[in-house]
Amino acid sequence: MISPEYPKNEAARIAELKKYDLLDTLSENDFDNITSLIAAICEVPISLITLLDSKRNYFKSHFGLDFNQSPRNISFCGHAIMEDSEIFIVEDATKDDRFYDNPLVLDEKIRFYAGVPLVNQNGFKLGTLCIFDYKPRQLTKIQITSLKSLGKQTINLFELRLKNKKLIEYQQELQSRNERLTSFAHVVSHDLKSPLANIISLTRLLNDEKNQNLSEDSELYLKYIEESSLTLKNYINGILNFYKADVLLEAQKEDIVLATFFEDIKEIFKTEETEFSFPKEGVLKNVNKVALTQIFLNLIDNSLKYNLNEKRLVSVSYIEEPNFHKFAIKDNGMGIDLGVQEEIFSLFKTNGIKDRNGKEGTGIGLATVKSLVSKLGGTISLESKLDCGSTFTFTIQK
Repeated sequence: MISPEYPKNEAARIAELKKYDLLDTLSENDFDNITSLIAAICEVPISLITLLDSKRNYFKSHFGLDFNQSPRNISFCGHAIMEDSEIFIVEDATKDDRFYDNPLVLDEKIRFYAGVPLVNQNGFKLGTLCIFDYKPRQLTKIQITSLKSLGKQTINLFELRLKNKKLIEYQQELQSRNERLTSFAHVVSHDLKSPLANIISLTRLLNDEKNQNLSEDSELYLKYIEESSLTLKNYINGILNFYKADVLLEAQKEDIVLATFFEDIKEIFKTEETEFSFPKEGVLKNVNKVALTQIFLNLIDNSLKYNLNEKRLVSVSYIEEPNFHKFAIKDNGMGIDLGVQEEIFSLFKTNGIKDRNGKEGTGIGLATVKSLVSKLGGTISLESKLDCGSTFTFTIQK
């Protein structure tokens, strides 16, 4: 018997093999389907998908055998990966100097072998797709072609499995980063809120006292401090709301009577100079009310803030589609320039326009809305023209 030699790049080959995490894993239907199919095509009792480890030949899939590995030093596959050809065939092992006294031939009565090396994208031969028979034989051209083709399919499955493994690892890392970022945002935001509230309170207290010792410049500086503090407060609250979006999605679903739902929202924004129209009929079944409320609060608040008209108008319409609930919020506000409409839903992106109180937005509210809408299975879009108002249209999946 002649034991197979080791490739010159054996250390690198083993390292490459272990990247796939295939050794000592449970059987998988995709691989078992290949071995059963090639056994049927070639009319043989045994077919294997093998992986050449350091000292053993591990069978990722084994058709016709009840064990999943054998010593590498007696393997036919060890010889197959040393060949330059696409397929390695031994028609009669008893007449081959390398195998005639091999234990597989003497004890297991193996006579025929054919194996296709499984070569990965980096050129490393990881193992073989191979077949055995207990009698000498030859393969037809169709059988040889099939063995080669299914060998390529096997390596494709290896690569797909590796990509899935990397994708899962990436998703886990991304989730971990998001959790750390969310935790950081909450900690920083909460830690900032208390001292920020103190700054605002003390600034207002100084202003209210109208201390004669303060110059006009000092009073102006106090005003700037208060305005800056309020802006920072809005950023902090916005960040907290953005990172609480996932928590909102966990709320229990319930039925919503549209008239009652919008009456409650109207009470929040009710002023003499505001006209708010909305659907008076309709019931939404099994909907996340908490998330939907947050969406409308953000959109309607924007419609009212970015509106310089004496009479501010906000109109909400609803259409029931086969698979979605569709809403549109139309206003007579400032409108949004076409050049920034594509970016308006991105976090921290603003249109650069100040609201009716002279404040510029944080760029967090609409990002929060888009995140919620997307996670509710819907989409959101904007139609707007400067000085002609805006219409936000969004859907949520039923």
